[in-house]
Amino acid sequence: MNNFNIVACLILLGFQAAIVLAEFNYGEALDKTFMFLEAQRSGKLPFDQRVKWRGDSGLKDGALQGVDLVGGYYDAGDHVKFGLPMAFSVTMLAWGTIEYRKEITNLNQMGHTLWAIRWGTDYFIKAHTQPNVLWGQVGDGDSDHYCWERAEDMTTPRTAYKLDEAHPGSDLAGETAAALAAAAIAFKPYNSSYSELLLVHAKQLFSFADKFRGLYDDSIQCAKQFYTSSGYSDELLWAATWLFRATGDEHYLKYVVDNAVYMGGTGWAVKEFSWDNKYAGVQILLSKVLMEQKGGAYTSTLKQYQAKADYFACACLQKNDGYNVHLTPGGLMYVHEWNNLQYASAASFLLAVYSDYLSAANAKLTCPDGQIQPHEVLNFAKSQADYILGKNPKSMSYLVGYGPKYPTHVHHRGASIASISVLPSMVSCVQGFEAWYRRPEADPNVIYGALVGGPDQNDGFNDDRSSYEQTEPTLSGSAPLVGLFSKLESLSGNKGPYHKRPTTEQPSQNYHHQETSVPSTKSPGVPPVRFLHSITNTWNVGKTTYYRHKVVIKNTSEKPITDLKLVIEDLSGNLWGLSPTPVKNTYELPPWLEVLNPGSDCSFVYIQEGPQAKVSVLSYQ
Repeated sequence: MNNFNIVACLILLGFQAAIVLAEFNYGEALDKTFMFLEAQRSGKLPFDQRVKWRGDSGLKDGALQGVDLVGGYYDAGDHVKFGLPMAFSVTMLAWGTIEYRKEITNLNQMGHTLWAIRWGTDYFIKAHTQPNVLWGQVGDGDSDHYCWERAEDMTTPRTAYKLDEAHPGSDLAGETAAALAAAAIAFKPYNSSYSELLLVHAKQLFSFADKFRGLYDDSIQCAKQFYTSSGYSDELLWAATWLFRATGDEHYLKYVVDNAVYMGGTGWAVKEFSWDNKYAGVQILLSKVLMEQKGGAYTSTLKQYQAKADYFACACLQKNDGYNVHLTPGGLMYVHEWNNLQYASAASFLLAVYSDYLSAANAKLTCPDGQIQPHEVLNFAKSQADYILGKNPKSMSYLVGYGPKYPTHVHHRGASIASISVLPSMVSCVQGFEAWYRRPEADPNVIYGALVGGPDQNDGFNDDRSSYEQTEPTLSGSAPLVGLFSKLESLSGNKGPYHKRPTTEQPSQNYHHQETSVPSTKSPGVPPVRFLHSITNTWNVGKTTYYRHKVVIKNTSEKPITDLKLVIEDLSGNLWGLSPTPVKNTYELPPWLEVLNPGSDCSFVYIQEGPQAKVSVLSYQ
């Protein structure tokens, strides 16, 4: 080969490498995934809602039962708020945030991520009205499916269904506990008060789930034909594992060890991870504890958990001595006929996380068919993400709005009917079917970021609204993509903007917390003030994200407080609203505020990058 040919080959190889590197823009896919989550919001929509074809809906949810259940997420293409898949989705969003905090922050997506989690957790807090009461569903699947109408026009019953001591649901209560515990970890660096509140509810719900055992769909029977639970043991182990990670309390680790055999944690070898089956998630989370050498006296049982985690990963990678997850000819994991991509997305996220755990421990995956390097585990997860985004026999992106070819007849009521802002007159149940459901034209509203059910076991796909197994999107399918796309984007080398939207859908990165308190402490000697932390704004300067922190100081006692002095640690930015003292890190109330009367409050703000500062009381009169 002459020099010219060698140079030409090198240029061609370099060009091909560049194509592979930039084959998919995972950052764009991530941003559009958040758009789908916004499209699924129920309740009063915020001012910075980007999906403008949606409006307020479900504003009286729970009213007939005397409880406020406004908010949360619609499950899929319908308008039922199913508690089990919604809670699993929030757990996945929070887990992605925990594992890939740096990557999400670097992509300037932390604001959208926290809001996506909080839209669910605020609803769960409302739904947990008493320690042993959880409202688990709003709406009825049967009546809802008789109608094809926009959420803003809903005429179907919005009956709310609850779990209590006489009507238990260990699976649903356990999953909700897991979601709140995981969210508590995700929020801790940004809003410690909200994080503590989430943990209070998580602990109560886990106790409720464990003490009063039963299947949720025996108590909420109208959920059975839509989200049938295969058991609740996995959710109890899952919730305890997340509470251990959130609190470090060995009591929860002991629970998963003591119940490892009885609840199947070390017995079930699975090839599925989903809203219904959490065993693989439990096994991989506990493998992390083992690999970090934090197992102590529980090490032998944790090794049994890891053996099952390895079984799952090996089955996905086709290295499990024939006991493997089925792959389509095009290489997609195929688990179930209905909405298969939700199983592929959840498994892919789990594999990406496990590859990180293995890498951190300098370990390999040991399979019956040989040892696997961590990067090979991640490469398989990437192959599933790439299939979703267009690297498949159909050359179709199954993420709506991404790429040049994607589904345009999505089984989704809101997407398929003209927006209420365009067509203000009500669209009735029958009219929705006749004029819109059967309409051959493409959806009038592009539901960006919706992960549809996907192709069949032979990679075939029918872009038809009536083919709901293939064209309906779900929350539980999209939620794992947040962590997966964040991880892959951090490795891809892509730069620049991620999503070119119409001017009516410009992003907002502000994260406006509601200021939420935690239960007050009445113990003797505790200063009678409560601190309410919140983040009221975020912005980027170059690659650095800055947060505007607001702290409200509230006098919770029945006596006036004077001469209050605060110690503020880990403060790296500027502070307004307090007066510095000669003592390092010590501040006092401004001169014009000599007394903080009972029940009154004042506030101060500071701006810095990263986690919030630590505020404590030094002294007071």
